[in-house]
Amino acid sequence: MVVGMKSWISRLAAGLMAVMVLAFVGWWAVGGAVGIAGLSLPDFPDWPEPVVSLTAASEGEIYFQSFSPYDFDILLNARPLPVPTTGFGTLLLPTGAFPETPVPAVILVHGSGGIAPGREMSTARMLADAGFAAFVIDYYAARGVTQGSDYLTKVLAVTEFDAVADAYGALTILSTHPSIDADRIGVMGFSYGGMAVRIAMDERVRRTFVPEHAGFAAFVDVYGPCFQDWGTRATNGAPLLSLRGTEDESNDLAACAEREEALRTLGVAVESRIYEGAGHAWESERPRTMTDSPYVAGCTVRYDERGHSFIGDVQIVSGETDDTRAQRLVKRLASGGPMASCVHQGYVVGRDDVTREKAARDLLVFLKRVLGGAGSRTGG
Repeated sequence: MVVGMKSWISRLAAGLMAVMVLAFVGWWAVGGAVGIAGLSLPDFPDWPEPVVSLTAASEGEIYFQSFSPYDFDILLNARPLPVPTTGFGTLLLPTGAFPETPVPAVILVHGSGGIAPGREMSTARMLADAGFAAFVIDYYAARGVTQGSDYLTKVLAVTEFDAVADAYGALTILSTHPSIDADRIGVMGFSYGGMAVRIAMDERVRRTFVPEHAGFAAFVDVYGPCFQDWGTRATNGAPLLSLRGTEDESNDLAACAEREEALRTLGVAVESRIYEGAGHAWESERPRTMTDSPYVAGCTVRYDERGHSFIGDVQIVSGETDDTRAQRLVKRLASGGPMASCVHQGYVVGRDDVTREKAARDLLVFLKRVLGGAGSRTGG
């Protein structure tokens, strides 16, 4: 019996060893962690070539030139910019948009969940009704991420730095539209997109993407989390409107006030609206509820002049400007240790019609004052 047991244990051990060897060989064959990360990243879509200019009648789906830098240090320092990408968006024009009467425009940058029912396209229609051209970009679709992709895939496959690249790509292509005033184009972002808006304010970023253009004429941050300090030392001077709620734990209001005060010291006119009792994503069609979604609070991720990120003295992501996206994905995953104490769960999210109406009113007042008025839209 003992001999038989020993024989069984020996066979089990041999089997486990074989499995381990096969696992190691497979791990090595695909290139280790980076290889697995590369396999997990979605393929970029096979889309039409991006257009380089628009006509007076250009509307609807538009493909434009962008890039996919993935991280801030790559965006600031890699030349040429890596991974040329075909960006994508949907443009709505108001009635009265003609070369003889060009209208102001707003580029809309969606949140980390993607384009949400009741939010980006509904806001675009509201803006078009008020006389603004509205361009809703989809930075996920441009990089192969679909609405059905799980949340972790979305935020690891596409970053806020990819989103800001698309925002500037959208600015570049809209500036060629004869019916849009190239000097009166603003950008607004929701949540993750709000983070991208604040990155876009950095003068280093403007010079990277549009060195010959003055940049965005207005910025709107709609409940974008504030745990990141980009190290911005200059902007193009355009004003910022920020919209937040007191019950949105994903927005550390003290950190947001700190970020906004830093911009004021740079000469930016910052208008802050904080809605009592409001949560996150008040425009959404989903019912208002307490979600278990993660958020970052209680620490600050600071970026140095080269775009490297730190919490205190601990560098979060360390890499080279020629890193692949798979290499950077692995390094982001490895940052979980330093970030662990900063990640929390649960904040109020969902439809809030009272706040939605207040925010829409404040948004239109700001845009009409900063970008100027225009005609009204009557079509679909």
